[in-house]
Amino acid sequence: MTNTNDPSIRQSRHPGLDHHERMRLRAAAFRATSVYPGPVGELLSRELLLWEEFGYRLGTGGLINGVVDAIMTSLPA
Repeated sequence: MTNTNDPSIRQSRHPGLDHHERMRLRAAAFRATSVYPGPVGELLSRELLLWEEFGYRLGTGGLINGVVDAIMTSLPA
């Protein structure tokens, strides 16, 4: 049986993102719905969660990092 809490297994699932980057994306995803209520916030939240899971394979995350910065520095609506 595989232990999914093993750091080497977690790292192999996300080779392009370190733990801090993944947690920052996840925090922004959960905050997005309070900063942008309604469908826009829900879309941003889902997109950030998907980027955390798969987006690192697409290359640099310049736009995503900008979105995360905007969400994390904005006041909730």
